[in-house]
Amino acid sequence: MLKTLPLNVRGIPASRIALGCMGLGGGWDHEPLTADNIRQGHEAVEAALSIGINFFDHADIYTRGKAEKVFGQIFKDRPGLREEMIIQSKCGIRLIEPGDTSNTFDISGEHILKSVDGTLSRLGTDYLDILLLHRPDPLMDPEEIAEALHQLKQSGKVRHFGVSNMSAAQIRLLQHYCDEPFIVNQLHMSLAKISWLDAMVSVNREPWKDITFPEGTVEYCRMENIQLQAWGPLAQGSFSGRSLEGQPESVVNTAAMVSSLAEQKSTTPEAIVLSWLMTHPAAIQPVIGTVNPKRIAACAGADQLELTRKEWYELYISSRGEKLP
Repeated sequence: MLKTLPLNVRGIPASRIALGCMGLGGGWDHEPLTADNIRQGHEAVEAALSIGINFFDHADIYTRGKAEKVFGQIFKDRPGLREEMIIQSKCGIRLIEPGDTSNTFDISGEHILKSVDGTLSRLGTDYLDILLLHRPDPLMDPEEIAEALHQLKQSGKVRHFGVSNMSAAQIRLLQHYCDEPFIVNQLHMSLAKISWLDAMVSVNREPWKDITFPEGTVEYCRMENIQLQAWGPLAQGSFSGRSLEGQPESVVNTAAMVSSLAEQKSTTPEAIVLSWLMTHPAAIQPVIGTVNPKRIAACAGADQLELTRKEWYELYISSRGEKLP
């Protein structure tokens, strides 16, 4: 049986699947929003709501703030809709600008406060349900972060906090100084990104060279009732219709297996791929990244579908491309 989300246990009525909004707003440039951008947003939101999704994931950097602006216009067009949604956004990445050599990370207290004000302005709302710190910043000062989060909580601008792309050790460090619990950790997890599993089965063995997922992160989040969210859970369509030309044998074989299971269970490949994640007892919440209404609709029913242990392992081993030890 699919596990209850830790978010729901905390009294946050989150849908089993979330919609990631990175694809809204057009290009990652400074061009103004267009009528087509707004239309696309309405269609994506309507498709999500129609299959029971009420959780929407943003970040201040998505299309350089334009994704949040799209939602701001949607809220203007549909009064009362904001209260029906759980809105999560992220801060902590500074995008490359002319003269820069790279993106950088910044979760200084000053940047957090400024980013939240910008997000609220673009969304046209008074509060965020959840704010995530987007990336671990090597220069992060946990005491400074704690003060910024305290200010956001006291002002009512943010109701809950979490992190993204962080290890158990990094969360523990921040939590030691922060009074507010971190209730989410969003990580890259999918049938194509399985290092979170390989890290588990490689204990007491020489790790494979591509394992970079910090051992113990999933276990820590489960013990601390931290919601695990998976970004990129559809693996950019690798197993659900994307061209397989030039793909590794493991991807081709796994795509065929997904298609066969979908046919057997009278569902879609997207539902099989998502169900594979949600079958795991950690109650992972997939954050689907597509804003295509047809692909969103194809995810319907994934939260009602559960794979057998045999089916789950067959998909894992196929994607892994080699037998378990």
